[in-house]
Amino acid sequence: MSASAETVTASINYLRPIDSNGLVALGEKGKFNPDAVVTLKAKTVCEGQFRMQTYVRDLQPLLIDEPPHLLGENNAPNPSEAVLATLGACLAVGVHANATARGVKLTRLELQLEGDINVTAVWGTGDLDPGKELGFTDVRVRISADGDAPKSVIDEIIAHSNVWSPVANTLRRNVNLLVEPV
Repeated sequence: MSASAETVTASINYLRPIDSNGLVALGEKGKFNPDAVVTLKAKTVCEGQFRMQTYVRDLQPLLIDEPPHLLGENNAPNPSEAVLATLGACLAVGVHANATARGVKLTRLELQLEGDINVTAVWGTGDLDPGKELGFTDVRVRISADGDAPKSVIDEIIAHSNVWSPVANTLRRNVNLLVEPV
């Protein structure tokens, strides 16, 4: 190998790798018990105004707020922005996991997300037209990634990850939701 080729090879910065053996073990666990369902839990506490702390496992709380034009203090993403962030993170996890499973090392993985949402109902205090579509009506995700595989392979990984993303699939279908006072 020439000195210039060594320089180019040494300067490639791959994303921090996923434990491929651990990924295989997780995959085998899923194949062994395909009907397994886990229950995830979170607790949200209102601190005042629209500042919310959401607690998950034993992690530091996740802060959610509203921007000033929605009467918040602009300390954190609002709930709808958090949905976009969660979708982006879930898709990115899937792309990175599937790249690892296929032996592809990624050097860059970026997702741009945007969603269209009508907020005129103002959480049930504004325009309450029963025909109004609440929630996101359209979400667009643009994923760009680079790595040591051809673009066509990376595009296949992105498409496959979209099909199997838990958060993307939650947004694509109706989910049973129960909200009740206790």
